[in-house]
Amino acid sequence: MNEMRLLKFLDGFRGLFERFGVDYPVMRRILQIKLTMDGRRVPTIIGKARKKADRAGHKLYDGQEAEKNQFFSSLWLYLIFGALSSMFVALGDNFIFQMSLVFGILMFMVMTSLISDFSSVLLDIRDRHILFSKPVTPRTIGMAKTLHIFIYMFCLTGALGVVPFAVGLYRHGVVFALLFVAELIWMDLLIVVFTALMYLAVLKFFDGERLKDLINYVQIGLTIGLALGYQLLFRLFEFVDLQAAIQPRWWQFLVPPVWFGAPYEVLIHGDSNRVLLVLSLLALFVPVAAILVYIRVMPSLEKYLQKLADPGTRKKEGAGKAVKTISRLLCASAKEQVFFRFAWTMMGNEREFKLKVYPSLGFSLIFPLIFLFAMGEGRGFAGLPGTSKYLFIYFCALLVPSVLIMLRYSGSYKAAWVYRVLPLGEDVVPIYRGTLIAAIVRLVLPVYVLEAALFTVLFGWRILPDLIVAGLAILVYSVLCFGYLSKALPFSERFETAQQSDGLRTIPLMLLLGGMALVHYAATLLSFGVYIYAALLLAANWVLWQRGFAVKTRG
Repeated sequence: MNEMRLLKFLDGFRGLFERFGVDYPVMRRILQIKLTMDGRRVPTIIGKARKKADRAGHKLYDGQEAEKNQFFSSLWLYLIFGALSSMFVALGDNFIFQMSLVFGILMFMVMTSLISDFSSVLLDIRDRHILFSKPVTPRTIGMAKTLHIFIYMFCLTGALGVVPFAVGLYRHGVVFALLFVAELIWMDLLIVVFTALMYLAVLKFFDGERLKDLINYVQIGLTIGLALGYQLLFRLFEFVDLQAAIQPRWWQFLVPPVWFGAPYEVLIHGDSNRVLLVLSLLALFVPVAAILVYIRVMPSLEKYLQKLADPGTRKKEGAGKAVKTISRLLCASAKEQVFFRFAWTMMGNEREFKLKVYPSLGFSLIFPLIFLFAMGEGRGFAGLPGTSKYLFIYFCALLVPSVLIMLRYSGSYKAAWVYRVLPLGEDVVPIYRGTLIAAIVRLVLPVYVLEAALFTVLFGWRILPDLIVAGLAILVYSVLCFGYLSKALPFSERFETAQQSDGLRTIPLMLLLGGMALVHYAATLLSFGVYIYAALLLAANWVLWQRGFAVKTRG
């Protein structure tokens, strides 16, 4: 079995673990069980693997077979991303530029996978009910959990790094390749420990349901930080005669990919520039310091994890009244109001739904700004008023298709029988319309309002009519997305059956969103064109929201 080979390799470091106060035999057994049971967990990037395994008759309790069909079957996709990043390795020998970009891509991919697939593992408290009644130290439990994540992170990183490693070995030699492997290990240490310490800081000050919500917000912040950091990488360098040169700035020391790019210049090119030396030392010592700090605070993390099991304080009654008031204002019938409140509650309480959807909220918040400044004219904020770049606000609706796809999944999918006993007959329109309104109000509207407020500050009050028109267009876009995507009753399917093909189907919807922004731009070129477009969108909304939900339900 794959996990047994990994454990045998781990046996060589037994003395090191015991030196840090870890009961190695117990930790090894816990880790073996966790690896065996991983066949029941499906990675986000290849969610339909479980379904294929079921059809083939594979046993879900066979750890080796399930693991083969699920996590390791997804590594080919990471291999492709790694192959694309290897183009930067082969470009030349401007290592500080090339390898900073490569490690920016790799850190983005690894961190995104950690947030989407392994945060639930890091924050898992189910094994505490068994292990804490046994003579097992918190440090041993914490180390087993950390190694559980590290094993898969190293496999994932290996898939991402194998092609860049081979290209670097062929193009730049053995020293380059060995340094690349060492930095991949250090990168994984930094990412996992940073994420764990961040969650520890959150766990220390909050408890109950409030803590769970805050963790989701932290994930949004991480997603935004990753996207901003990736854009920041390109602004670290100045291009002179097609050659990238780094110009020393204090904030460069806060960008980890540059840390990992600097050692190539120091060790291979022999550059003794003081800035490069400091960056290289950061790449070496920050991950080491982070892991030492983590080992010391690991028992505290296990202790604070118990807060996740606390129910927390009940929500104030006023919050429920507010939702009822909103449902009465926005929903046409009492049935729609019921499903509005039902969907609102499910989206607020379904933890796995939030783990999968909330990161896309972060991307939707930051994408319009990325497009705005990536296509800037070098004049900064002063050059924005008077331009049509406010139309990039359309791209905050990129989350709509992913939200609609995830609305049909739930950890409590077995309760979907309730749809069959409700006095609805074949009329599913109130279910879909009420659920979609709730999703727009709870998830899409806050993103759009925040983005619109920011754009108003940047562009001035004159764009308010355009912002209203963009909002109307996004409402039309939401119904069109609903009509295009496959249908199932809300929260009626388990997350493991999520289809990878659903993600591919969102590509035409992205093109549609861009097309709607182009139509809006064309309307701005005509006298009163924006107001004519607004009238057309109002009519389209009235028709689509009245007639766009009479569909056949899948299954």
